[in-house]
Amino acid sequence: MKRIVPVKWLLLSAGMLPFRSLLAQQVMHAKDTLAEVRVNAIRKLPTTSLTPAQTLSGETLQRLNSLSVADAVRFFSGIQLKDYGGVGGLKTINVRSMGSNHTGVFYDGVQLGNAQNGQIDLGRFSLDNIEEISLYSGQKDAVFQPAKAFASGNAIYLQSRKPVFAANETIHLSAKYKTGSFGLVNPSVLWQQKLSHRTSASFSGEWTNANGRYPFRYAMEGGYDTTATRYNADVNSWRLEAGLDGTGKDSSEWKVKAYYYTSARGLPGAVVANKFEHGQRLWDKSFFAQGSWKKNITGKYSLMLNAKYAYDYTHYNDQEIVTTSGYLNNYYRQNEFYFSAANHYQLTSFWDVALSGDFQRNSMNANLYNFAYPTRYTTLASLASQLHFARIDIQGSALATFVNENVRTGVPAGNRQELTPAVSASWQPFASPAFHVRAFYKNIFRMPTFNDLYYTEVGNTSLKPEFAKQYNLGITYAKYLAANKLLLTTQVDAYYNRVKDKIIASPSGRLFRWTIMNLDKVQIKGLDVSMQGVYKPAQHWELTTRASYTWQQAQDVSDPADPYYKNQIIYTPENSGSAIAGITYKTWMLNYSFLYTGGRYFQKENTAANYLQPWYTHDVSAGKSFRYKKYTGRLMLEVNNVCNQYYDVVRNFPMPGRFYRISLSVHY
Repeated sequence: MKRIVPVKWLLLSAGMLPFRSLLAQQVMHAKDTLAEVRVNAIRKLPTTSLTPAQTLSGETLQRLNSLSVADAVRFFSGIQLKDYGGVGGLKTINVRSMGSNHTGVFYDGVQLGNAQNGQIDLGRFSLDNIEEISLYSGQKDAVFQPAKAFASGNAIYLQSRKPVFAANETIHLSAKYKTGSFGLVNPSVLWQQKLSHRTSASFSGEWTNANGRYPFRYAMEGGYDTTATRYNADVNSWRLEAGLDGTGKDSSEWKVKAYYYTSARGLPGAVVANKFEHGQRLWDKSFFAQGSWKKNITGKYSLMLNAKYAYDYTHYNDQEIVTTSGYLNNYYRQNEFYFSAANHYQLTSFWDVALSGDFQRNSMNANLYNFAYPTRYTTLASLASQLHFARIDIQGSALATFVNENVRTGVPAGNRQELTPAVSASWQPFASPAFHVRAFYKNIFRMPTFNDLYYTEVGNTSLKPEFAKQYNLGITYAKYLAANKLLLTTQVDAYYNRVKDKIIASPSGRLFRWTIMNLDKVQIKGLDVSMQGVYKPAQHWELTTRASYTWQQAQDVSDPADPYYKNQIIYTPENSGSAIAGITYKTWMLNYSFLYTGGRYFQKENTAANYLQPWYTHDVSAGKSFRYKKYTGRLMLEVNNVCNQYYDVVRNFPMPGRFYRISLSVHY
C-alpha cells in the first residue's frame, strides 16, 4: 500500500479554507440549494446510481412485517443478517461477505460509530421514525459529502422523517401501539411542530418491553427430540429523539438532532451440551447530538459542515464466571468527537469537484484489569471529482486516512497512513434512458477495533488492519409497460472482492465473548439480482412486488496446504433470496414476504458435521386504513414464520417459530 508523507494538517486545513470565503461573503445570491427529491410521477423513471443502490422507503417500508431497521434490511440482496434470536437479540449485518465492520451506517448523513467493536446493532433503530433506508455497495455516488462517506466498503443510510406541512398545517401527531407474541408491548409517538415558516421541530419516543420467551426445538443426534423454551431473552428499552430543521434567509439549510437510547436485556447464550439457560445480562446507554449546515455560497460553490458528540455506556454481568471480587461485572464507556467540512465547486456544466476534511477522536475506558485506556485520533481528507455527460457519468475519489493511537497502559497499535482510491462509471448505450451499464473499483482498509487490539486476554496490538479491493460490473433497466400502468426496474451486478488479513469474529459459548480469527486472504465472487414492479391496473388497485437473489462464493485462499483452502467462509450461504408482494384496494391491504438462506458452514472446514441446513420464512400481514374527521389511522395484523419453521441464523442460537403482532396507528 502506498505511503503518504505526514501532511495531514495541511490536507485538513484545505478542507477549512472556505471559512475565509464565507466570512468575506457580502452578497446574498438568489439561487437556492435544493435537497434531493424523489417524485413518484407516472412518467418519471428512477434515477440510475453509479454504484449498486437499493432503497426501501415510504409505504413499502411501512408495510413490511418489521419491528426494526434490522428486520427491513434483510430484504436487500447481498445482505447476511446475524440475528441471535428474539426481540432483544443483537442484530448486525454483513454485506457481500466483507464483514460488519466494512459497512458504515449513517443516520441523517452522519456516521454512527462504535470504536469498541465496530458493529452497529440495527435492532436499536425503529421504523416508526424512519422514512427511507438505502444500501450502497462501494459508496454513495455523490462527491459532495463528508470524507467519512468514502471510508467504508459499503454504506447504509437511514433517513428520519422530516416534517413537511401543508399551507394551513402547524402540527402533526402520530401514535402507534404494537403488541403480540413474546409479551411484546411497544407504544411509540411522533410529534412534529411548525415553529415558523423557516423552522420546524420534531420529537419521537418509543418504549419496547418483551419477556422474549418462545419455544424451540433442540437438535440431538438422530433428529429433533427435545422441545424447550428460550429464556433470558427479555428486553426493556427506551428510545428518544428530538430535532430541529430549518432554512436561513441566506438560503442555507440546517438541522440539529439529539438521540438517546437505553436498554436492559438478557443474553440467552448458546444452547450447547443440554444447557438451555444462561445468566448473562447487558445494559446499554447511547447518546449522541449532531448538527449539519449547508449553504450555496455562490452559484458554483457550496459548503457543508457536520459536527457530532457521542457517548456509549455498556454494562455486562455474567453470574456464571466468578472472579476474585465476585461475579464478572464489566463496564465500558466510549466518547466520540467528530467534525467535518465538505466543499463542492462546479468547474463547468459537466465537471464537479469536492474536497472534504474530517477529524474524529475516540476514547474508551473500562474496569478491566490492566486495561489499555486507548484514544484514537482519525483524520481523513478526500478529493472527489465527477464528469457527467449526456450518456456517460464518471466519478473518482481519493481518500487519505491518518490514524494515531495512544494508550495509558501497555503498547499502542501502530499508527497508519493510507491512500485509498475509488472510481465508478455509468454508461447509457442507447438513446432510451431505460438501460445503463455501470462499473466501479474501490480500494479500502479498516483499522482493528479497540476490542480486537486491547481486550484483556484476547486483544492483540500487533493485529493487522484489513485491506479490501472491490470490483463491480452491472446493468440497470427501468421502463414503463402496459400503457404506463406497470413500472419495472431491474438491477444485476456481478462483483469480486479480495480481502487481505480478514478478521473473522464469531461468538463463543457466551454472547459477549468472541473468538477472533484472522484469515490471510479471502476472495469473494458474487451475483446480486433485484427486481421491482409497480402495477396499477385500475383505479383504487395497486400491486407492488420486489424480489432479490444472491449467489456468493466466499473462500479462504490463504494457504493451499490448509485443509480448508478454498472452502466457503463461515456463515456465508452460496444462495439466498427474498420476495415481497403487496396488494392495495382502496383502504384495504394485504402483504406477503419471503426470506431464504441456503446451506452454510459454521466452521472453516466445509464438512458434513459443520453444515447448517437452509432455512426460509413466510410472513403475511393484512390491514385497513380509516379516516375520521381530521384523524387517519391503520390497523395491521401480522403472522410471521407462518410455517412455524425452527432454524438458527447463528448455530445454537435458536430463532422463534410462528409468532404474531398487531398494531394500531393514529395520525392527526
